[in-house]
Amino acid sequence: MTDGAGSQRERYLDPALLMQLGNLQVRARSVVEGTIAGMHRSPHKGSSVEFAEYKEYSPGDEIKHIDWKAYGKFDKYYVKQFEDETNLQAWLVVDGSGSMEFGSEGVTKLAYAQTLAASLAYFLLRQGDAAGVMLFDAGPGLLLPPSSKRTHLDDVVRVLERLEGGVGRRTDLAAALSAMAERVRRRSLVVIISDMLDHSPEVMNLAKVLRRRRQEVAIFHLVDPAELELPYEGLTIFEGLEGEEELLVDPDDLRDRYQQEMAAHLEALARGCREGDIEYQRVLTTTPLERVLLDFVEGRLVRARR
Repeated sequence: MTDGAGSQRERYLDPALLMQLGNLQVRARSVVEGTIAGMHRSPHKGSSVEFAEYKEYSPGDEIKHIDWKAYGKFDKYYVKQFEDETNLQAWLVVDGSGSMEFGSEGVTKLAYAQTLAASLAYFLLRQGDAAGVMLFDAGPGLLLPPSSKRTHLDDVVRVLERLEGGVGRRTDLAAALSAMAERVRRRSLVVIISDMLDHSPEVMNLAKVLRRRRQEVAIFHLVDPAELELPYEGLTIFEGLEGEEELLVDPDDLRDRYQQEMAAHLEALARGCREGDIEYQRVLTTTPLERVLLDFVEGRLVRARR
């Protein structure tokens, strides 16, 4: 973070303090209001009300937009979508695996992910865009189709509050992305919020497949500071949060090798995203969420001008 950004940080809420503000919707509103206060221009480019396309009806869609002539012809419900409703359709793919329960600074990665996802949804809906959610751990979980209804944030929050984490829940981001690739048809923004501990090469391959299909893909890679530094001293028991056995080790014996392996993992992720034209944002869980959201919005503005 630059010194200029650092001078602004004082007006942003510390993540640990933010988590004490109340329910998830209150936290999301606080993040978005802080973000808007830090913006110099709006990313919203306006929209029109021209008819854009049909899509098959999904729970959460506006009933008033059902095309009854199409129903009479095909015996299926289809919804008319308009340009103002299709300015952007975003899917928030959120990790609920066991490793997300880790937190060394008063905020778990899971709580951070919930608040970031809710904040993104609130920001999108405020612009008139559509937001949907897919939860995952060992595979695809609860799914909420995108909608731009004003009341949709309540549904998004209810889904995100179902994220439980818990020891033993494994990660299979590749399975979630495979399900997303099968489901997403029209151009969309797919936002992955995860600690990216699924090392399967299929993860990056599938993200690149989505990108080649002209979907926009963004990754928020959540990292706890202790995962970078391994700051522990003396004999320490490390608990596997996704079903692995406990290990009793002296961190001093493996810190250098661990940091080398972590640096290599981070570089491989960043390089894969650069090669695949995927937006990549590594986020420490000590970073104010307003700052993260503002960087994301400003980054999208830069990409739009290319």
